[in-house]
Amino acid sequence: MTEALQLLSSPSEWVLYFVCAVLIGMSKTGVQNIGTLAVPLFAFLFGAKYSTGIVLILLCIADLVAVIYYRKEFLWNEIKNLLPAALFGLVVGLLLGNYIDDKLFKLLIGACIIVGVGIMIWLEKTSQQKQDKLTKNRWYSPIFGFILGFSTMIGNAAGPALSVYMLSKRLNKISFAATSAWFIMLLNFTKIPLQAFVWHNLSWAGFYLNLFAIPFILLGGLIGIQIVKILPEKGFRVLIMTLVVISAILLIIL
Repeated sequence: MTEALQLLSSPSEWVLYFVCAVLIGMSKTGVQNIGTLAVPLFAFLFGAKYSTGIVLILLCIADLVAVIYYRKEFLWNEIKNLLPAALFGLVVGLLLGNYIDDKLFKLLIGACIIVGVGIMIWLEKTSQQKQDKLTKNRWYSPIFGFILGFSTMIGNAAGPALSVYMLSKRLNKISFAATSAWFIMLLNFTKIPLQAFVWHNLSWAGFYLNLFAIPFILLGGLIGIQIVKILPEKGFRVLIMTLVVISAILLIIL
């Protein structure tokens, strides 16, 4: 427990950590990508690669909150289409992570987010007919699956690409939130043994630190649920895209 307290060295760092926990809770219950704002902040607090281990358990706790709430609303067919390639992407990210330093690690996280932003902007400028033709291609889901698996392994940064995929499938905001939550939960729990036994960046100190954040995750989850309820579909879409762009900028400047 003492080691957990030493991971954050000042009151301002504790405040930032708890703010990030609220953002993650919000992202899991519907405000997809607001949790991506926490990615560069966690990298700032703990270092890019080491932060993925600390944040992973935090994400898993938040995942459980989300899937309990959305236990009947998710679309299994979308998850099934993404999952095989996503698991392959996890393995590729796992192998590459052993050969890159912290600076390059941070750049890769940023690249994953920026690619998501680029695809999202392109989709917004493309006609609905072309989008439908694109999303029905057999390779569409596997390509996104690989990107999602790789980006979540490298830096818990799958949010932007996942949002692009779900928005392109024209899911309503509830199906969007529920399907995203279940898919990411499956990936995050798969990552636990990989990061524990291959990257060795999971620790009891990080686990204990995450226990302090549980009330803030729950608070964020409640806020996220309320935001999804009151936002119209168009406003929800605009909010998601705005958060993706902001998260990419933050990662670059921090």
